[in-house]
Amino acid sequence: MDTDLLWHVGMGAGITLLACMALLFMVYRELAPTGELGGRGRVYLTAAVGLGVLAFAAKVAVLAVMSAAPHLTLAPLSTLHEAVRHGPPRPREQVTSPELLLFRPHYVWRALPGSVATEVTPLAVARAALGKRLFHDADLSLDRTVACASCHDVESRAGTDGRPTSRGIGGQLGDRNAPTVWNVAYQARLFWDGRAPSLEAQAKGPPVNPVEMGMHSLEDVAARVAARVSYRREFALAYGASGIDIEAIVTAIAAYERTLVTPDTPYDRYVRGDTAALNPAQKRGMARFAELGCVVCHLGPNFSSASHFDPRAPYRLFPAFSGGAGRPESGAALVRRYRLDEDGGRLPAGAGRGLWRVPSLRNVALTGPWFHNGAVTRLEDAVRIMAAAQLGLEVGEVRNGRRFTEADIRDIAAFLEALGSAHLAAASVAKGTYRPGRAS
Repeated sequence: MDTDLLWHVGMGAGITLLACMALLFMVYRELAPTGELGGRGRVYLTAAVGLGVLAFAAKVAVLAVMSAAPHLTLAPLSTLHEAVRHGPPRPREQVTSPELLLFRPHYVWRALPGSVATEVTPLAVARAALGKRLFHDADLSLDRTVACASCHDVESRAGTDGRPTSRGIGGQLGDRNAPTVWNVAYQARLFWDGRAPSLEAQAKGPPVNPVEMGMHSLEDVAARVAARVSYRREFALAYGASGIDIEAIVTAIAAYERTLVTPDTPYDRYVRGDTAALNPAQKRGMARFAELGCVVCHLGPNFSSASHFDPRAPYRLFPAFSGGAGRPESGAALVRRYRLDEDGGRLPAGAGRGLWRVPSLRNVALTGPWFHNGAVTRLEDAVRIMAAAQLGLEVGEVRNGRRFTEADIRDIAAFLEALGSAHLAAASVAKGTYRPGRAS
């Protein structure tokens, strides 16, 4: 525990003790006589009030320590919960790297499963192939110019469009950055604000959004698809002789999206035992990622508490720390600089902070610009903002006995690059859409 935290805890305890003594003195000398209580009555009343005050003070102290040091309190609890819920890693995910043993007392690193599907059948393959065609078909938009793939380029831009906010029909710009569709099958909540509980529910949104694909109704979407003979043949193959409706359409799109999984990252190879998969900076960043408490929110194989691996706490307030507005590197100042407080997510606009689904960090280095408004163009800046706004940690501060430095920011950013798919990174480099550490 660092000295700053000890000092604050000590000061808080001292002030609380003095306040309790003053309150109990007032109860014994003034309140009890007013109620005409005698000797024993005065003692009993004072003792009862004292116990209540002590219980309240203990709760406040616990909350204060958890807020001041999530890396010491919430992170171990998160690890314990994960261990109870999931048990030890499966044999193919077992940690074998000697370096990883240093991190295991606080957090168990887990690789991503190689596939979402438990079995592959001809029917499942047919539905996924149909969903891929629908995903890339601009005819599903009002003016036939925008497809799902327009904002979610699954190869050259790692499932995004590389823009701060996406462009829909008529050149209209949306309000939020396009999240990647890679590994969305593992997420329990979809959209930035988490309003969709499934891939099927999410797929119904963009086609009828007036800024995105602009269709007047989901029935119009189904009619547009049913008007094409080739689609009728494919739906008959994938779903039988029944007609084409929106439920079959979104089920097919979801089936395709469930094939978009990237277990081929340097991180996954490292966790599975390839000690050369990460460079020294990435290994240091991995350690700091756990030590500082980033794993409290970005946990599990998909690096998100909104994933199916553990979906019980999918949302977080942002910023969590809003103090220090006068310091240029404080959470409040950075949030204001990048206008990250103008959209409240699940909270009303103007609330001063937002409530957001915890996004997955897989492929994060490939999917800039970052945050819900796409205002941040350097990955290291994104790390700096999250440290200040969510951990209350600025460069130069001491946390858990160690000083947080610019080198830590660079190392954590290097570790985040190790969460990127090898084949997606290669495709992005070939297309000229990926520059490590920066949005293209």
